[in-house]
This record gives sequence, structure tokens and C-alpha cells, in this order.
Amino acid sequence: MPKEVVYTLDAVPPLKTFSQAIISKGFVYVSGNIGCTNDFQIVEGGVQGQTVAALESIRKILHAAGSGLHHVVKANIYLTNLAADFSEMNRAYLTFFDEQAMPARTCIGVASLPLGASVEIECVAELPDA
Repeated sequence: MPKEVVYTLDAVPPLKTFSQAIISKGFVYVSGNIGCTNDFQIVEGGVQGQTVAALESIRKILHAAGSGLHHVVKANIYLTNLAADFSEMNRAYLTFFDEQAMPARTCIGVASLPLGASVEIECVAELPDA
């Protein structure tokens, strides 16, 4: 089965160098999302606001792929200030996932992110019918 490109107008549009997500062999691979509007303006509210915006975009992409946040098996999070923003990011992150079935996760401190964002999130989710 060939890979399938996922695209939805509901989420932040991708740049020409990547897709919002790719479906392959029963999984949805969602590209990194930062907390920005559809016209690429960083949202207000610091790392919490950006985390919420990034996860809302991911939610919309997963829905367009036929999956959802409850099917996420692995998330990768990148923070420009790991020490200062880790707790605040976690507060927002926890509101999107079932605490009894949290996805596997990695959180990494990075020097910078696109558009000056504080957080970027990518994930892999299962397709429920695969």
C-alpha cells in the first residue's frame, strides 16, 4: 500500500517542504506543529498557549487522517527553554490526553524553532481500522 498524504484546510497549512501528515502501514506520522495561526503568527499565552494551539492543529490533522489524539502512540516535543517551560507545557499537554493511557514521549531542549516559537510537537498515531 503506497503512502498517503494528509491535508486539511482546518489545520495550519504546511510549507512546500513537508506534508501535514503521511499515512503509511496503519500509522499516521504528523509533522511538527508550532503554536501559530493559519497565517503563521505565533499565538499569545506563552508556551501554554502555543502548546494548546499546536495540539489543536494536530487534533485536526489526525481527524482528517481518520485517527485522533487517543490513538497517539508516540509524541516528540521540542522546547527552546526546557528548564523554564517544561512544567507549563506539561499543564497544557495533560489536558489533551487520558492520564491513564499517555503516549510514549520524548521532550528535547533545542536552540531555536521556526518563527521564534517556544514549542514544537510531532507525533505518530495508529489508524483505528488498520
